[in-house]
Amino acid sequence: MNARWLGRVCLGLFLLGMTAASAQRHRDPFTPAEIDQIRDASWEPQQRLTLYLKFARARLAALQQIRGDPKTKNRPQQTHDALDDFLLIYDELNDNIDTYVDRKNDIRKPLKLVIDADTEFQAKLRALKDAADVTADEAQKYEFVLTNALETIDTSAEDHRKLLAEQEEAGKHGKKYSKASGSKSE
Repeated sequence: MNARWLGRVCLGLFLLGMTAASAQRHRDPFTPAEIDQIRDASWEPQQRLTLYLKFARARLAALQQIRGDPKTKNRPQQTHDALDDFLLIYDELNDNIDTYVDRKNDIRKPLKLVIDADTEFQAKLRALKDAADVTADEAQKYEFVLTNALETIDTSAEDHRKLLAEQEEAGKHGKKYSKASGSKSE
């Protein structure tokens, strides 16, 4: 009887642990083809950052398609998931920018593309937030992730502009960045 009870307790704890672990996992926002493209871009800043922008735009385009299709089922949840995927990709973009800065790569050219995309992303997300055809109940289901995305982009856009200004200033003072090794020389 004690062994049977102990077995049930262990099984219950195991299942509880598995449930908690699976609830904490985020789904991967990238498709296998996108993962291959990222891998193929290696650590070339121009290629890699451009890919992240492309993927983020694709998620916003999918979001707009979801929002524009009256036949979409469970639109609030799909909107939430699309926003979450966008935000995860955008966070990856920022992580890569931080890595290139740490490696002292010259990322002025792709950073200009990122700054342009920041403005585009802000406009699209603000349009979603201000959409008149959304009920309060529906908006509440994705309000947190939308607010988080807007705040992240607002903060990041400012950081990206400052970083570009710093890199341009360093370039004016003769600091050259090595594309291959990631080190700068004077």
